[in-house]
Amino acid sequence: MRILHTSDWHLGRAFHRVNMLDAQSEFIGHLVATVREHAVDAVVVAGDVYDRAVPPLAAVELFDDALHRLADLGVPTVMISGNHDSARRLGVGAGLIDRAGIHLRTEPSACGTPVVLADAHGDVAFYGLPYLEPALVKDEFAVERAGHETVLAAAMDRVRADLAARPPGTRSVVLAHAFVTGGEPSDSERDITVGGVAAVPAGVFDGVDYVALGHLHGCQTITGRVRYSGSPLAYSFSEADHRKSMWLVDLAADGTVTAERLDCPVPRPLARLRGTLDDLLADPALTPHEDAWVEATLTDPVRPADPMARLTDRFPHTLSLVFDPDRAPDDPDVSYARRLAGRTDRQIAEDFVAHVRGAGPDEHELAVLGEAFDAVRADGVVREVAR
Repeated sequence: MRILHTSDWHLGRAFHRVNMLDAQSEFIGHLVATVREHAVDAVVVAGDVYDRAVPPLAAVELFDDALHRLADLGVPTVMISGNHDSARRLGVGAGLIDRAGIHLRTEPSACGTPVVLADAHGDVAFYGLPYLEPALVKDEFAVERAGHETVLAAAMDRVRADLAARPPGTRSVVLAHAFVTGGEPSDSERDITVGGVAAVPAGVFDGVDYVALGHLHGCQTITGRVRYSGSPLAYSFSEADHRKSMWLVDLAADGTVTAERLDCPVPRPLARLRGTLDDLLADPALTPHEDAWVEATLTDPVRPADPMARLTDRFPHTLSLVFDPDRAPDDPDVSYARRLAGRTDRQIAEDFVAHVRGAGPDEHELAVLGEAFDAVRADGVVREVAR
């Protein structure tokens, strides 16, 4: 069976205030053309179809268009909800849409109930594990501790139990939206850390033939059977070096997996430039980036006059301007933002305790801080889903 694995469309998302709807529409057209050209048997979309729980109307219309075009192909499609989606909204009409060959899997309780497709070699069971917010699904999976690994492990226990009851030789594909150990994140993914832990081990998914992952925006291979497709478009300058693509996966009769990367259309290349303003304006080596979307980091010791206007004379698509003067780390003028760069909210809170008291928090206080931050994050998820 030939499977096209994609994820993280983030319909409705902008790129530094640039409307990406046309680029997202172009990707949908590319997806449909790829299915035809490569004789794909099934499409899987591993979450974050939308960029937020209540997407703008234009994004909903594009999703509606995508559903119609995929249904017209007559090629089954399996989709799950991600942490950016509202599972309830995305799943509206799932039973009716199911009849058109578009299978929306947004309910955690249905993790062990697959979409079963067949080819010349027998059945392939597709299990959809939507994003499982630990605080919201711990009761469904009867776990004592609300953590990503515990709820995913419980969901996979249901998958393996269902698979064991199926005829011998049934192949299996799992769609999941999670941060798996070994994956490389970027700046554009929403933090899903619980209890100071964001990642789950790949071994959680043992026992199935292929795992189609979503959440991380870089296309990457965790193991030969566990892969991220990444987002089809770049959504932050941290993705400047990404090669945006989809996985074309061939699942053999014995469950053996082979995979090929298929490139996605690039609306405009990204460039991250760093140096003094005069150097950026004069350096001939930067000529290839004049048509790119640019993030410029200026290292001038003193902020120059009209930097954005001067930059856009040479790089008309400059979208982000950052000031990072070349100074020693202990220089009192080093900015607060620079001192905090790369540190989590919890680490900042721990540093604050140490600064005020002269000693960092003890084990009990660390646990209280962790529970507080987890509670705030979970409350934010509940509020967004309820909107």
